Amino acid sequence: MRLRTALVTSVSSITLAMLPGMVFAQSTGTRQIEEITVSARRVAENLGGLIAAEQVAKSRSSITQDYIETQAAGQSIAQSLNLLPGVNFTNNDPYGSSGGNIRLRSFDGNRISLTFDGMPLNDTGNYAIFTNQLVDGEIIEKTSVNLGTTDVDSPTAAATGGTINVLTRSPRPDFGVVLVPSYGSYDYRRVYGSVDSGELGSMGTAAFATVSYQKYEKFKGPGELEKKQFNAKIIQPIGNDDDFVSVAGHFNVNRNNFYRNLSKADVAFYGYGFDNLSTCLLPSKAGGAGVQNDGATVRALATTPQFRSANDNPANPAACTNFYNLRVNPSNTGNIRVQSSFGLAEGLTLTVDPSYQYVLANGGGTTVVAETDGRLRGSSTAAGVDLNGDGDTVDSVRLYTPNTTNTNRYGATASLIYAINDTQAVRAAYTIDYGRHRQTGQFAHVLADGSPSNVFAGLKGTPIKSANNADLRGRDRFSIAALNQIAFNYDGAFVDGIVRVNAGVRAPFFRRELNNYCFTQNATSTAYCTTQVPTAPAADGTVGFTGSALRYVAPFTGERKYDKILPNLGLSARPFGDDHMFYFSFAQGLAAPRTDNLYSFQILNVQPETTNSFDVGYRFQTPKVMASAALWKTDFKNRIVSSFDPDLGINVDRNLGSVALYGLDVEAGVTPIEDLSFNLTASYNHSKVANDTRSGAITYLTAGKKLVETPDWTLGGRVSYKIGDLSLGAQAKYVGRRFSTDINDDFAPSYTTLDFNARYALDGLGLQGTYVQFNVINAFDKKYFGSISSQISTAAGTPLFAIAARSTVQMTLHAEF
Repeated sequence: MRLRTALVTSVSSITLAMLPGMVFAQSTGTRQIEEITVSARRVAENLGGLIAAEQVAKSRSSITQDYIETQAAGQSIAQSLNLLPGVNFTNNDPYGSSGGNIRLRSFDGNRISLTFDGMPLNDTGNYAIFTNQLVDGEIIEKTSVNLGTTDVDSPTAAATGGTINVLTRSPRPDFGVVLVPSYGSYDYRRVYGSVDSGELGSMGTAAFATVSYQKYEKFKGPGELEKKQFNAKIIQPIGNDDDFVSVAGHFNVNRNNFYRNLSKADVAFYGYGFDNLSTCLLPSKAGGAGVQNDGATVRALATTPQFRSANDNPANPAACTNFYNLRVNPSNTGNIRVQSSFGLAEGLTLTVDPSYQYVLANGGGTTVVAETDGRLRGSSTAAGVDLNGDGDTVDSVRLYTPNTTNTNRYGATASLIYAINDTQAVRAAYTIDYGRHRQTGQFAHVLADGSPSNVFAGLKGTPIKSANNADLRGRDRFSIAALNQIAFNYDGAFVDGIVRVNAGVRAPFFRRELNNYCFTQNATSTAYCTTQVPTAPAADGTVGFTGSALRYVAPFTGERKYDKILPNLGLSARPFGDDHMFYFSFAQGLAAPRTDNLYSFQILNVQPETTNSFDVGYRFQTPKVMASAALWKTDFKNRIVSSFDPDLGINVDRNLGSVALYGLDVEAGVTPIEDLSFNLTASYNHSKVANDTRSGAITYLTAGKKLVETPDWTLGGRVSYKIGDLSLGAQAKYVGRRFSTDINDDFAPSYTTLDFNARYALDGLGLQGTYVQFNVINAFDKKYFGSISSQISTAAGTPLFAIAARSTVQMTLHAEF
């Protein structure tokens, strides 16, 4: 039995061929349908893989391996999506290992469903996307972006902004080895290797395994980024040609130093290259001779005018808060994915996709703790705890204090597809997504040079104990996020296939179980973990502690449930032939509150975010010209804005209420002659906040303002040309100004970047499949702001900006054996 290209066909081929518009989430059922119906019309090979024929009645754009392989080796797939309409990704370094911020039509990553072979990847607690932990680009077959709408069975309780579906390749039918070493700017070193088994035996079993390792220096400031990744997949056809079982595994290890986000004042004073400090000067143990204070300011700003802040002066122990080796981002992530399809009867197919995921990660951080801190004394009568071992308890000692998240997540999506006849089909789907989400913050010691004794602090290293032997910690929570969802879908073609109707409904039933083992400062998410005996509760239920005026919510358990019936409708028509397609789509979306929102405001009735999204679009698709345009509108209620706080190492949220959104997305690809292609994209995005925002006793005038970090205009373009064995490419991206505050009193200026790639194939030397490739990123060395840590106003806080990477050059050798 020869291994077919997709290895994933089910439902009868006749039925699928008659139903090219039938679309589900990127589970096995969708992959099966798209591999047949889309590949039959796709012209991605001529257009460099940056634009592909789309048959669905919604706004969708895709990239394929043909384009991905032209980008820098090791690059995050999120960056490779940056030329698609409606997509804006700000990469935090040239190669992607520092992560970044992605936006779809103003929706941030927390509102975008990211799936990996149909398995949801968004964090179970806050729905965040961590783009530095995604799969190696070499094994990605295709990545599709649904703009503004989800699929009817999308396994998510948060995707109000759309979906990103990453599909990995199947094992190849023949044995083969690929080796890809790369070297680039900032001492970039990476090697990727893969082995394909080819078909094994008469049953058609096939597998592949890959490994990659990369390491490079930060482009500014001290520190480095290191990543190890392993992937494997095995596919076994069973029974007839339409049935199969696939098992895949992925494991990723990152050890990264953060870049320092800067204010505009920092940039004006120090320049774009300012970053975290290379040294940490901890004072000597004082013992009986005096008091050691690791948070001391030995040299005041008045005597050191070359620094904007005393904490920027490495001569101050207090400056260790900006020591590069305490600003770290360690992560261990892995998953196992199963996909399967079984033909039960003529026209009846069952698909089942179970999965398991593991996450262990934190964002670093440090705190100076007094040895007499109440959390250290606890319920004992001790005067304190000698943290530095100098024989007294009068010091203030710097500790490593990250907030670590450990998640174990189990999921499955099952679909039963029935072809009523050659032009109509129905589907019933069920999804379960069960995440056990442990948020801990055990403190640990730092070494003599200020580095952490263990990157996962007291969770994996030696924890610091209080006087009554409790772990000293910054937070302690256990949450369960459980999604049970049912979905139904009907797809029908009428008038000889000219008109197509896709109508569906999904019903998510989402539950968050909350267990907070610490006190929480009232009206905040700041945890206070102690065994101290609190005062008697006040009338509002809050408690206090002797010697402090602060009020706290006692440890608690709770449960919140959210459910909603969410319709999904797609209509398409081809009145002028197959080349022309008009479509309309409507979808309702729901985003249940994030875990931290509930822990922060657990005494309030936190409402979920909801959306109504509409698209009207047109596509023109021929082998030489492909184009699409879509007008869209989204009504957003109860929007919560989230910004990363680099000092706390967590996201801080604020509620903006209702927002009206509308815009236009356009893309076009042209191949006027063989081996020459042009791609252009343009997006306009308008947002308007409906109401003013109240924070505490202050009302901020946000009514009529635009959303933060959302450019009005983005433009993209790429040209590719092949001359014999030489392939050349150039691409540009323009991003309009983006506001950094909710009241729009500060913004990041617009910018344009330009990248180049060149490849020379060595087939003429007898080295089939081998080539040398050069990539230049930000070729004109443009200085600009990337991701934004926004604020409600400049008076309420200072917006911080990630500094975009400078010009970067990379060379890659791709060898096949």
